Amino acid sequence: MPAPMPVTDQGSPSSPASTIPVLVVGALGRMGSHVVRAVTAAADLSLVAAIDTAPEALGEDVGSLLGLDPLEVVVSQDLEGHLCLVSQQHRGAVMVDFTHPAVVHDHTRAAIAYGVHPVIGTTGLSPEQLEDLADFSRKASVGAAVIPNFSVGMVLLQQAAVAAARFYHHAELIELHHNGKADAPSGTCIKTAELMEALGKVYNPAAVEEKESLAGSRGGQRPSGLRLHALRLPGLVAHQEVMFGSPGETYTLRHDTIDRSAYMPGVLQTIRQVGALEGLVYGLEHLLKAPC
Repeated sequence: MPAPMPVTDQGSPSSPASTIPVLVVGALGRMGSHVVRAVTAAADLSLVAAIDTAPEALGEDVGSLLGLDPLEVVVSQDLEGHLCLVSQQHRGAVMVDFTHPAVVHDHTRAAIAYGVHPVIGTTGLSPEQLEDLADFSRKASVGAAVIPNFSVGMVLLQQAAVAAARFYHHAELIELHHNGKADAPSGTCIKTAELMEALGKVYNPAAVEEKESLAGSRGGQRPSGLRLHALRLPGLVAHQEVMFGSPGETYTLRHDTIDRSAYMPGVLQTIRQVGALEGLVYGLEHLLKAPC
């Protein structure tokens, strides 16, 4: 996975008093609509483009569609055209993408190519795609951020999981999401496992020879031995548990997202910091230096 990159002044907005131009891709989606509202409410940010593929929304003011005052930003599906235009008119522009794993790699490469800083909340990028984007952003000297989860609480859970993993040899991870989520397991769950695996441990040594009467019953097993389980149900938002076990006890960490507004402080902080990066960072923990 990409290593955290040092922070510099490179790519920062032209002056401290200027606002950061923001393009939101997937602007009418579950997360994108929250991002549009958060960006327009922030005094130091300005919405300059709203990209979405909903045909009935094309050419309509995104503010009016979301129940806000008109924002004089119409919905378009021409991402590359707006990246080109914004790169010519603004310095330090940021693209926020909450779309689909099938397109997010191409979106991110396009943003970097135009010198626009990508902030990616879409999960499902492969390790190879992440390495490609990290290499591309480093060569282009364009700061980028791929954040599997923008919740401060989730970062704290991951840190607690790493601390607990030092003392336990048995652990399993369970993530629960709405049934509109395309990838499984979630990027957040994978990221949590990766942080625990950085300790160099092997987990879940077998006590018996297991046999599944129904394939997949025991979840997905990673080379480290960690098992990941994914649940998808309407009514859920985003939830994760890390359960540890040892003789005579279990220890469970859980984080629940009740509303997507929980992600907005992390999104805004990443927008404000991504322009000062020299390359790509993977995970909010690399940017979470102070309370959002």
